[in-house]
Parts: sequence; C-alpha cells; structure tokens
Amino acid sequence: MNCGQTMEKETLFEKRMKELSKNAYYRGVLTFSDFLDLNELHMLQSLPKNGSGVKVETFGGYALAERQMAAFIPDALFFQQDYPISCICIRPASEKFAESLTHRDYLGAILNLGIERNKIGDILVEGKTAHVFCHENMAPFLLQELCRVRHTNVVPELLNALEELPSLKTEKVSGTVSSVRLDSVIALAFSSSRSSMISLIEGGKVFVNGKNILSNGYNLKVGDIVSVRGKGKFRFEEVGGITKKNRYHISLARYC
Repeated sequence: MNCGQTMEKETLFEKRMKELSKNAYYRGVLTFSDFLDLNELHMLQSLPKNGSGVKVETFGGYALAERQMAAFIPDALFFQQDYPISCICIRPASEKFAESLTHRDYLGAILNLGIERNKIGDILVEGKTAHVFCHENMAPFLLQELCRVRHTNVVPELLNALEELPSLKTEKVSGTVSSVRLDSVIALAFSSSRSSMISLIEGGKVFVNGKNILSNGYNLKVGDIVSVRGKGKFRFEEVGGITKKNRYHISLARYC
C-alpha cells in the first residue's frame, strides 16, 4: 500500500469514527464500532475529543486483547451495556486425526466463509483448540458453517464462561539498553545484535501497535506492542533508572 492509499484509508477511518461518535451523541445511545486493529486503536486514541460529549472506551472480549471494539458512550447515558462480542471454542472432531493448526489456519478458514476481517477479534490458539472472538451477529453463522480447518474436521461451540479461556503466556525480559530506540529494544527482546535487527526493520518486518515502522531510530513508549515477523511479539512494559554508564533499565513482556 503506497503513501497515498494509506492516507486515504486513514482519512476514511477518521470519518467513520466521527460518524459513530455523532450518532451516539445525537441519538443518546451506546454505539459500537467493528473490531479495530492496533494501528486503528492508536489512530482512534489520537483523534481530538474536546467537547464531543461522548466518551470512548475499548474492549476485545478479554483483558489485553489486541483487536478491540470501540464503544462511543454519550455523557447522558446512565446504564451499561455489554459489548456485542461472542467467543467460540473450536475443537477437532477427532483428536487423534487433528493437525497442528496455527492462527493463520483458523483465520483463513473463517475468512473463506465470506466473513469480513473487522467482524473477527483475537484468535487464541492453545494446543489443538482455538478460541475465536467475533461480533455476536456472526456467531450463529460460524457455529453452523465452520466445520473444517485445513484438513481437520472441527466442532465449534459457543463459550459462555470466559473463565474457560486459555491464559496469555508471557515471559519477562529485562536488561539495559543505550536508548529506547526500536533497534536497541528488539535486540534485547530477542537476544540479538542491533545490526541484525536493522535489516529486519528496513525490510518491513517490524510493527509497532500494528503500524509498519521502517526507522531503526523510532523511540518506543511504555505500553507499545511490537511484532517482529519471524521472531515474535512483546509489550514494552517499563523504563527504570539509568546506570552510571547512562544506559536505561527496561523490562518487556514477551509473548510465548
């Protein structure tokens, strides 16, 4: 996607979010977006909110969800309403003959049914089971139509108790870096040299909050989620003190 297409996409997104906010304000009702990716969530938080009369909150079905819906809440609203999110557990019909399926396999099978990506939230894969968050309107269709992922026959089931969800597993990584530049931090995260990370950044394989970053000098902020294709993903958790050699103590949560 070239620069012009990116700007057009961002302009359309901003227009859509403003429309949802206006609808919530003038109609006095809670209004929800579809699922937003990390880059869209970042753009949403950057939009001006002064005097809008609408509060914006986000949620993806569980704590720390990456893909989330935005709720536009008018100031005059005094009651709460659940987000229109359902969770579907997908298990193999026969454990014995099941393949080892990936996030991409499950997502591909769902999109091949004709469902738009913005109707699907996070997909959590653990062993041979996956939990798929989706817009509640899509749940009946998925329950009826999703019967195969790659070569594996599957059985989808609507999940009612979120306590059954697999927990996100992270590993704490800490150390010192000369700066919070992108190349320095991802080098620490994946125990690699800065020079090897620069080629990944310039090769378009590094994303911060869902946005492709091509500058190794990009400064990270606490809370940023960084994905490196072929390496993994982590959350930038904390910047501590500075050593006598003017290096920064930092800590990360690397997804296992």
